[in-house]
Amino acid sequence: MGSWLTVSIRVAYNARRITRLQSARQHGARQHSALAQPQACRIARTSDPYVLLAPHLEQMRTSLLTLLGSSHPSLNAIAQYYFLHPSKQLRPLLVLLFARATNGLGADFPQVNWAADNARAHQQELDAPLTRKDILCDWNPSMPDHTASFQTAFELHIPPPNSSSYIPPPPPPPPLPHSQVLTHTLLPTQLRLAQIVEMIHVASLLHDDVLDKSSLRRGAPSAPAAFGNKLAVLGGDFLLGRASAALSRLGSHEVVELIASVIANLVEGEILQMKGSGTETPPSPSSAIDLNDLHSSPSSDKWSIYLKKTYLKTASLMAKGARAAVVLGGCREGEVWKEVAYAYGRNLGIAFQLIDDTLDFSSSTAQLGKPGFADLRLGLATGPALYAAEEFPELEAMIERRFSRDGDVETALTLISSSRGVERTRELARLHAEKAREVLALLPRSEARDALEGLTEGVVKRRW
Repeated sequence: MGSWLTVSIRVAYNARRITRLQSARQHGARQHSALAQPQACRIARTSDPYVLLAPHLEQMRTSLLTLLGSSHPSLNAIAQYYFLHPSKQLRPLLVLLFARATNGLGADFPQVNWAADNARAHQQELDAPLTRKDILCDWNPSMPDHTASFQTAFELHIPPPNSSSYIPPPPPPPPLPHSQVLTHTLLPTQLRLAQIVEMIHVASLLHDDVLDKSSLRRGAPSAPAAFGNKLAVLGGDFLLGRASAALSRLGSHEVVELIASVIANLVEGEILQMKGSGTETPPSPSSAIDLNDLHSSPSSDKWSIYLKKTYLKTASLMAKGARAAVVLGGCREGEVWKEVAYAYGRNLGIAFQLIDDTLDFSSSTAQLGKPGFADLRLGLATGPALYAAEEFPELEAMIERRFSRDGDVETALTLISSSRGVERTRELARLHAEKAREVLALLPRSEARDALEGLTEGVVKRRW
């Protein structure tokens, strides 16, 4: 069954490549005409997403460190700890890329763009500290003029009659016919959403490193190793609190619901991982390759649990973050742009985690700050182990007992290395990445779309 599945996946993948090549030949004349246009009129096919958004990513990181300020030195240090180390910033990158790739397409974009241009008071609110000095009195040393210190008794401030710090914007212009033209702009709310998404991601890293007893993160001591487990947990909670406050200011109930559900998904995914194998009835064999039924074998329940856990812990934040960015760009219910963002983020996120699981068996993982074979030592059966079990049934018992006996990790490693588990997991990742790339065909051509296409290839080929 394993060899048949591999061959089928390869045939389907090659067929799609041939179809694309034939389509390119049929439209060769049109492509030649496009190449004849002036250089300024063409869009580079290999847009580097990090180069494209470098100023925005740097601005996001700088202002984020300011927003995270706390009056407690230890909490302040741990909240900013992972932000001070270089990272891929993949999740905020997806938010900003989809914002650029879809702003102007949604029916309500003229309204949200007008609000961003005219509502200066709203911009001030977005940039204000994430606590109210008149209620919580939370001292932020990074913003001393906007927060209340506890060094003196709190003074009662009575506002003058009929005064307000809020300056209402002028009335909106009458709606105009919508032309669905990309603007290549980013709204302040979308930039803040990118920060919120990264805050939630880092909070999950703090908590995961405690649960997994990780000693390294990106080649440096992990937060639990540097500060202790208690402060690491509290630091993650603090970040989630800051993210929730910032989320409430975006002005979209739909976005609040999307991102709040991500936090629940992260918890659900962790519990699912802790439970180990499930008890679902395996699906019946099928001759069709279906992403929802790829593993028609006795361990199909484990595959279902594994892929669901992968979505909850990794892909959910990417998928819902990208969708939320499109919502903030004025996409209405029923418009396809939200669905494109979610489908892309979900498939790319699963591909990303599948590749990450193969890197656990790479000889270079220790040099990258990830202890080799960490998943096996934690008792986790990821894609390579599940595929290897189809070739070596003796692995099934080790997976069931979560590699808990002496010698299980070493034996499992030998069997996985002798199998095609890593290779087949990479093939599955390529299949998900290809699905992510396909949905982008619904978006108009732009540098942002090209960058999103490039990410689908980069995620699969990465060795970090």
